[in-house]
Amino acid sequence: MYAVEVRDHIMIAHSLPRPVFGPAQAMHGATFVVDAAFFTDELDEDGLAVDIGRATELLASVLKPLNYANLDEAPAFAGRVSTTEAIARHIFDALATAIADGGLGGAGAPVRRLRITLHESHVARAWYEADL
Repeated sequence: MYAVEVRDHIMIAHSLPRPVFGPAQAMHGATFVVDAAFFTDELDEDGLAVDIGRATELLASVLKPLNYANLDEAPAFAGRVSTTEAIARHIFDALATAIADGGLGGAGAPVRRLRITLHESHVARAWYEADL
């Protein structure tokens, strides 16, 4: 299986209002480095798994509504705790929809699997990965 991975980042505000989160229950900011890995079984006729430029643009477009947002006020997280894992799944779902809608254009082979990794610090990360 081939993979192309691109990277961007988002800066968000949120709170995690459950006792298990200790001091993170209070409003705080976070900067997440976001990696999106696109997996294909084959290469296209140009030798591409995924066009890196298109993948970078598509990730940026999916992240734009989250950047500088207060996730406590975001409709996508209404009634949900915006943990790193939940944010990764949200980005996965948005990117999967964009891919299904033709967001990668014609370059590259069909994307079979997608992994979204959120790095919340230099020592911790979480991801969501699934077949498309």
